[in-house]
Amino acid sequence: MPELPEVETIRAQLARELPGSKVVAAGSHPSVKFAEAADSVGSRIDEITRRGKYLKISLEGHRELIIHLGMTGQLAFTPDRPTTLDQDGTQPWRRAWWALDDGRTLAFTDQRRFGRIAVVTAGHYERLPTLATLRPEPLDPSFGAPDLHRALAQQRRHVKTALLSQRVVAGIGNIYADEALWRARIDPAARRIGPTRAARLHEAIVTVLTEAITNGGTRLRDYRTIEGDTGRHQWQLDCYGRAGQDCRRCGTPLTHRVLDGRGTTWCRRCQQR
Repeated sequence: MPELPEVETIRAQLARELPGSKVVAAGSHPSVKFAEAADSVGSRIDEITRRGKYLKISLEGHRELIIHLGMTGQLAFTPDRPTTLDQDGTQPWRRAWWALDDGRTLAFTDQRRFGRIAVVTAGHYERLPTLATLRPEPLDPSFGAPDLHRALAQQRRHVKTALLSQRVVAGIGNIYADEALWRARIDPAARRIGPTRAARLHEAIVTVLTEAITNGGTRLRDYRTIEGDTGRHQWQLDCYGRAGQDCRRCGTPLTHRVLDGRGTTWCRRCQQR
């Protein structure tokens, strides 16, 4: 699933393309998960922002088009203006599209249909409980190490599971949780970390996410930017996806296990509880 750096990369690209455009037509798969795409017709697009892993497209009239990519969602501009989701059999996974007044069409494809589209009154996310309850953005200057320590202290789960819950900090998924915990030298199965380790973890989270954004995200099987790129950060990963390979710090082979249902990689020697 695309995480904060991948979604932020897509947001930045959309922010260069969409503001000022008007949605003149739209269509979608009949599923309630995508049907609200058409509710944006007639609206001009103001700005593109992000909250956690959600894209927020501000529409005139104090409304927002919310897009969650799910596991396989992709957004791309297409030269065609479809009248149905699959005009000619070449786009079987197209779930929604928005025709713009400049002749372009933004299409949303999602093979596994775990994505979500909604149009809401700006700031009102009652129908999207995960978005409504997201904790602070990890790159927000107002979110510091003490905030992270307090949030983790309220959890009873393993520290990695707590990070993935979005109830401690927003936007972190499996890739960047493994990477940040490795850099902070914290065992993902730890249940308590003190202020010193929380400060290390906070610094690691900020560094890892910032580097990943700079590199355009990490290549995943289904991740594509608006421009069709796959990201370059996979070449910079120290931990995630390297099970069995030597730890770049101490040389111990990295260990892999399933922790609370999520595949987890860490160094038994470097990362202590």
